[in-house]
Amino acid sequence: MGPSVIEKPSRIFDRDVEWRHLAGFAERAIDRPQLGVISGRRRQGKTYLLEALTRATGGLYFGATQATEAESLLLFGEALGAYADAPVPPRFAGWDEAVRYLFAMPYRGPVVIDEFPYLSKASPALPSILQREIDRGVSERTALSLLLCGSAMSVMGGLLSGSAPLRGRANLELIVRPFAPRAAAAYWGVKDDARLAVLLHAVVGGTPAYRRFVNEDAPVSPDDFDDWVLHNVLDPASPLFREARYLLDEEADVRDSALYHSVLAAVAAGNNARGGIASYIGRKAADIGHHLNVLEDCGLLRREPDVFRSGRSRYRIAEPLVSFYQVVMRPQWGLLESGRAEAVWSDAQARFSAQVLGPHFEQLCREYAMGAPEEVFGGLPGEVGTGIVADPGRRSQLEIDVVVLAPVVPGQPRRVLSLGEAKWGETIGTRHIERLRRARDLLANRGYDTRGTVLAGYSAAGFEPGVSDSPGPDRVLAVDLDMLYRP
Repeated sequence: MGPSVIEKPSRIFDRDVEWRHLAGFAERAIDRPQLGVISGRRRQGKTYLLEALTRATGGLYFGATQATEAESLLLFGEALGAYADAPVPPRFAGWDEAVRYLFAMPYRGPVVIDEFPYLSKASPALPSILQREIDRGVSERTALSLLLCGSAMSVMGGLLSGSAPLRGRANLELIVRPFAPRAAAAYWGVKDDARLAVLLHAVVGGTPAYRRFVNEDAPVSPDDFDDWVLHNVLDPASPLFREARYLLDEEADVRDSALYHSVLAAVAAGNNARGGIASYIGRKAADIGHHLNVLEDCGLLRREPDVFRSGRSRYRIAEPLVSFYQVVMRPQWGLLESGRAEAVWSDAQARFSAQVLGPHFEQLCREYAMGAPEEVFGGLPGEVGTGIVADPGRRSQLEIDVVVLAPVVPGQPRRVLSLGEAKWGETIGTRHIERLRRARDLLANRGYDTRGTVLAGYSAAGFEPGVSDSPGPDRVLAVDLDMLYRP
């Protein structure tokens, strides 16, 4: 895709890739309908992008609301009438009539229907009606560019899957994700302080809207971080205070939110396997499969396969603010509501470090490894994750925090580019490197190609003497905070 002639507005931070795809969709000159599906969790800036696109192209933006079918049709007709400068807005008896009218109108740019799940929930036949008109428009050469957008990830993900009516009709499927860690640090103005960037990202992640939630206030140093948390996250008057609850309650497929919160609490407490999660909440493993799937579909939970054990996986919370809420806020919700934030935050320091910062730092290290240039590990990563290496001789297991594997080459042993240990509050010493050597040798005995495997230590607390970057056949790589945030 070449450069777009639709210039991205200067007020939009980052989002160059997303804008390029949206602008390319809007610029495409074709004589048939085209459909784009835009999704992403709430607060990621989808509406901001799409409103800017319609303003730049002369398109139509319609934001749906939670309403009955009759009211939605009324609002939709008013939006179409205003766009066409009609003296009287059209009135529709049903979506069948409204969609036919939509496809018959002339447009200067794309048509955006935002929060589409609100419409499809009240009118389940709407996707089928759109599918029919898209197919009809192909034969009638109707040049309508339609973008459907929504925050209910489970609903949007199902629009184009399986036997869904719109499957096979989309020309664009774009997920607007949170800012990557480096972009988030720049967005909050903390890119020059890597420690502060990690602390802040462990709470608010890369969600753009959260900066507006706190009136553009950002901590100025690690020493200022505690006060920032007290006044912007743990204060009942702050919009961030209840945000983690809203993220779950807004999902369409969530019925018993208490059980889902318990599942998230189990994962936040370190229970990463299905059996451990079920035991924590007092259910059988077979009874929570649906809840895990819904949380995955919502983008609040992610399932990570064990790279060394086929069929084994572990669950992790995908949204930092949810982890923070489950570990720090939910256990002491009553005290927080009564204004005792300082006592709660003081009591939660150890849990925050072990259950929030530690796992979050490990994830940042894996993201660094996935984006590392070829020279860092001697090859481009094909897969990055965690893995358990069995040690039969010592009757133990070695858990590796950052595993970097080369792409699969048929007929050849899988190449292990790197094995890494990640520690937020602990210095990396020779004992950690020896542990990685042991894992490397065990993997070699299992048939992996470990020639040239880089033994990597990732630490926010520093490295003991004797642990530093060293070349040669037994290469060691020491990665500190600054390296994680270095462009």
